[in-house]
Amino acid sequence: MSFACRRLFRPSANLACLAQRRTQPSRLCLANPLRDHTTRFYSTTSEEARVKAAVGPFTYKAAAVFLGVGAGLLLYFKSEKQKVEEMMKQKEAEKTKTQGFGKPKLGGEYTLTDAATGKSFGSADLKGRFSLIYFGFTHCPDICPEELDKMSEVVSRVQKEIGQDVLVPVFITCDPRRDTMPVVKEYVKDFHKDLIGLTGSEEEIRRVAKLFRVYVSSPPDISEGDDYLVDHSIFFYLMDPEGTFLDCYGQNSEADAVTESFKNYYRQFIEQGGKIQSRYLTIENQQ
Repeated sequence: MSFACRRLFRPSANLACLAQRRTQPSRLCLANPLRDHTTRFYSTTSEEARVKAAVGPFTYKAAAVFLGVGAGLLLYFKSEKQKVEEMMKQKEAEKTKTQGFGKPKLGGEYTLTDAATGKSFGSADLKGRFSLIYFGFTHCPDICPEELDKMSEVVSRVQKEIGQDVLVPVFITCDPRRDTMPVVKEYVKDFHKDLIGLTGSEEEIRRVAKLFRVYVSSPPDISEGDDYLVDHSIFFYLMDPEGTFLDCYGQNSEADAVTESFKNYYRQFIEQGGKIQSRYLTIENQQ
């Protein structure tokens, strides 16, 4: 075969070889994309880059800001805690001053006249014992006698269950113009044997009524011998042996409830180390 003939058939062989190569899959083309993708998915370097991009760089400046904010919050909460503690102390002081949450400060130092003896008698003479004080007037047709009967029943039960001279009943007139010493002396005899009746001048009675915040109203332009009614508060007030107000009981309070209330106050007083100053007291739980 001549040289020209060999050159004529060589390109065909080359084309056949090229066609055969094109029909076979390229291992390089199929392997590289998958391997590159897998490498990127599990790349530690790539994951750290994403975390840094999300969080941002943590510099000394950022650390200083973080610590500053933390210190500020700590000081703020400490200050708020101190404010709360001061507020609680103030509330506790107010509670002690008023002797109980929601209880007004009633009573105080006063001196009137004992209708039975004609001698001065006042708050100092009630120290060392509990007292139950009622404001009324001897010409009262119904309410005052009913309340004094109830108070007498409470005192009798306390004397029987606890002891004599523990709870002192006191009647203070709010009509001193008509309730003179002889009138009050006879009036209190209709109730409890230990009921103390007190009277005084109009100014003295007005002052004591103000100490207990007792409302008293008499008709204007009263002449001697006139028949009239006195409008007044209907409560009797329980005072402790120090002369501090404990509780008050209105017209709707039953004798049983008042007695139980007093026994609770008395029990608390004894548990706190209190002592009753009485000549007749024989109480086991005071020992």
